[in-house]
Amino acid sequence: MTTQSAQPDLLYSEEEEALRAAVRDLLADHCDPADVIARTESGAPHDREAWKALAEGMGLAGLLVPEALGGQGATHREAAVVLEELGRAVAPVPYLTSAVVATEALLACDADDLLAELASGRRIGALAVALNIAPGGAHRTVRVEGGALHGELTGIADAAAADVLLVPAEDGGLYAVDADAVTVAAQVSLDLTRPVAKVVLDGADARRIGDAAPAVRRALRAGAGLLASEQLGLAEWSLTETVRYLKERKQFNRPVGGFQALKHRLAQLWLETVHTRAAARNAADALAGGSADADVAVALAQAYAAPVAVHAAEEALQLHAGIGMTWEHPVHLYLKRAKADAIAYGTAGSHREALAGLVDLQAP
Repeated sequence: MTTQSAQPDLLYSEEEEALRAAVRDLLADHCDPADVIARTESGAPHDREAWKALAEGMGLAGLLVPEALGGQGATHREAAVVLEELGRAVAPVPYLTSAVVATEALLACDADDLLAELASGRRIGALAVALNIAPGGAHRTVRVEGGALHGELTGIADAAAADVLLVPAEDGGLYAVDADAVTVAAQVSLDLTRPVAKVVLDGADARRIGDAAPAVRRALRAGAGLLASEQLGLAEWSLTETVRYLKERKQFNRPVGGFQALKHRLAQLWLETVHTRAAARNAADALAGGSADADVAVALAQAYAAPVAVHAAEEALQLHAGIGMTWEHPVHLYLKRAKADAIAYGTAGSHREALAGLVDLQAP
């Protein structure tokens, strides 16, 4: 693994900006807010057509997979750009869970066939570790008896969309299990665009593909680091839409956005969003370059990005006033995603604690 230079590159390349434009155009066609809201009310929250367009049409499911295995051979920087746009659209697709987390777990194992399938978009993968577990955190495992798996795992994000589950077992192995061999039961989820589920394994046939500990840690670190880019997208949408709305809405025959108190709130939110962009880009760049400081960059990004995304969505809800309180307006989707993201792959508090240890600044 290469060592990254001391100076991170936080700017977007021309190729990354072109990728952003292409993804944004695609999502404009597939993830209209009204359609996303309607989908959350249905029994099929995942947008299969949008996923097919992203994964198969544009080849984005394989960004982190080497070209020799059918992927794009790109880096976490490009995946981060995709996640920014997915965050902006609150797209109900399993990109973070399959194209990032499950893919990273497979990259640490001997499972080239599964990597190729996930990279092609033909199959969707999910790491069977609860969404709230931080990198290096303790997680539940299942029993292995006669080559079959037994047990129950809860809080598994996008399990309902997965074709293959990557399951950690008590013997220290990571096992690939076809979704048809398990029972997946939906759990109550605040964020209806990234549902979680309980997975029950009752003698499920499985194939050991590697050691669970390094694979799970690698996967969760990448998930936490790139989640910050999704949170950046949430914050940017919240700020942009709120500014636009306040320019149009009038009170006392003046645009509400002209009131000084609201200007101050928006200025503060802009600063927080800009800082989040720097933290998220730093994490993506560190992961892409194999930096020795990648753990620090990831912890810093999550410690900062999670509360900013929530604050941005809360401000959007409040400053949209009455219309923001309606189900028809999409702002509630962003607040729910931001709140759910705030505990995904570790809370901001857990990442601050990890960061303190990494930089030797423990609290007294």
